[in-house]
Parts: sequence; structure tokens; C-alpha cells
Amino acid sequence: MTMYGMSKLETMSPKYLQSFKTGRLREVADIFYHKLKTCDICPRNCKVNRLEGKLGFCRTAEKAKVYSYLKHRGEEPAVSGNKGSGTIFFAGCNLKCVYCQNFEFSQQENGREVTDEEIAAFMLELQDGGCHNINFVTPSHVLPQILRGLIIAIPHGLKIPLVYNSSGYDSLDSLKLLDGIIDIYLPDARYADEKIAQKYSQAKDYSQINRVALKEMHRQVGVAKLDKNGIIEGGLIIRHLVLPDHLSGTREIMRFIAQELSPETYISLMSQYYPYYKAESFKELSRRITPKEYQEAKDIMAEYGLHNGWIQDDRGQDNLAGVNIKGNI
Repeated sequence: MTMYGMSKLETMSPKYLQSFKTGRLREVADIFYHKLKTCDICPRNCKVNRLEGKLGFCRTAEKAKVYSYLKHRGEEPAVSGNKGSGTIFFAGCNLKCVYCQNFEFSQQENGREVTDEEIAAFMLELQDGGCHNINFVTPSHVLPQILRGLIIAIPHGLKIPLVYNSSGYDSLDSLKLLDGIIDIYLPDARYADEKIAQKYSQAKDYSQINRVALKEMHRQVGVAKLDKNGIIEGGLIIRHLVLPDHLSGTREIMRFIAQELSPETYISLMSQYYPYYKAESFKELSRRITPKEYQEAKDIMAEYGLHNGWIQDDRGQDNLAGVNIKGNI
């Protein structure tokens, strides 16, 4: 990825440390855990009792399931830096994307159930490994477990920023509870058209939910703030995966970001789409994007004055594999 644009250095400390000190972090964790009785943590509002082992859309009960945790060097340069991002991959998801590159654990639920204490241990091990941050991948459905793990990890020295790395299909109520806890939001802006979102991800209200979520994330943390080495300390980065045949609605999404968030917003414009999982069953998704399609997306960003962020080559060749600390668990 090529970075263009950088904000001024602003010294920051992780927000969750103050929330822990005041007791708010524990209060929020308790609220989320109580929600598991009639789960409405994500926009699916399944209302199942996960504490009794009932499974909703995400197929996750009381315990979070983790596929792997590792020092990841393939995120955006501001997230991975030169030491890697401490990434925890949670199994299950509140979307069912037919082209998901992580389908082995997002859709097929590979991984194992872990305790809150183990989540805390993963965070601490990743920090000890020198990672710039703790990066929760697909966290929307396991917030109670993440926060309880965080409470355990802080007294043992956890002190690096938290990254909320989601599909962007997030509950406004849940996000509001995270205010003052999450330092870095790294959501997708995946679709502009609800019919397309329903067809490929079983989320007929994706665009509506996503825009509200992005506004709340922006309200909480603002434009990304990078240190003198280009490492993000806090703020919002929005990922947009360019799909074939303009299916991702790039123009509508970039217009929204520029006009309703900020033209200074950092965008990660991704060209790495590949027909994973069930995508071959859909003719329109059965190919990579073309250089022309990606160039059109870049031109749209420029048209709306979005100049901060990262672009890839037309095949996403710089999307490096993660360097494993621990591996599949």
C-alpha cells in the first residue's frame, strides 16, 4: 500500500486505561455480558440466550471462539508498522459474505472456545512480542468476552491501543457503550445498495446500519492521528473493498464519507478481491477486478477530495501475510 497524507503528531494514551481507572470499563463489560441473555449486541437482534448455549446468527454462545492470534504485518502500514499488529481472529460473524476470504472461521466456525483469561493472555503475549496495538478482527458479536478479558489484562500491564476491526455492520447502541474504550476503529464500508448487501452478505439493511455506525465511530475518535513514524495512535480508518462490476457502490460511499464525515478521513482502498468461498457460484463475482475498475475507484476518491489513506496496486500484491507468534489455537 502507498500512503498519501499524514496528520500531525499528537501524543495519546489508550482510552481504556482511564475507563478502567474510573470503573466505567467494568460497568460496560457487565452491561454487555447481561445482554447475552437476550442478545442484541449486533444489528441482528437475535434475542437468543447465549448464556444457555443458544445460538443466533453468529453461531457463538457464551464463550468467544478464537481461530488464531498473531503478529500481523499485512494490515495498513499505519496499523502494522514495522513491528506488526497484535491480531486476534474471532470465529463467527454477523454477516454471511459469499466471497469471504476468512470463511474457514467466519462461516465454518473453525477455532476453539476460549476463556476471558485466555483472551487476556493473548493480548499480553502480543504486547510482549512488540506489537503496536491489539487488533480485534470480527469483534461485534464477542464484545462481552473482549471487555472482560481487557479488565483482566490491564492490571498485568496492557497499555497499547485497541483496534476495533469490523465489517462495519455494528449496533449503534453497542458502539455508544464503547465510547472511551476503543482507540482505533477499522471498519469496512462494504456496500451502498441494500439489495446487493442482501444478495451477497444476507444484510438487507447494511448500508443504513453502516452509515450510522461510521458516523458514531467518527464522532468518538475523529480523523486518524499518526505519530512521527506513521503509526496510528487513534482515530478512524475506513476500508473499502472494490468489487467487480461496481457492486460495492464506491461512488455513493465516497460521497457519504466526504460529505457526512470528513474529507480528511483515511481510506484504505483495497484491490485484493478474489472469488473465495462461494463466489464462483455468482458469475458477476467469479473474477478479480480489472485495473480499469480499480483506477475508476481511485478517481472517485480524488473527485471527492479524499486524499488521506492507502492505495494498492491492481492486484493487492502488497497485502502481506502475517508473521505468526502463536498460530492456530
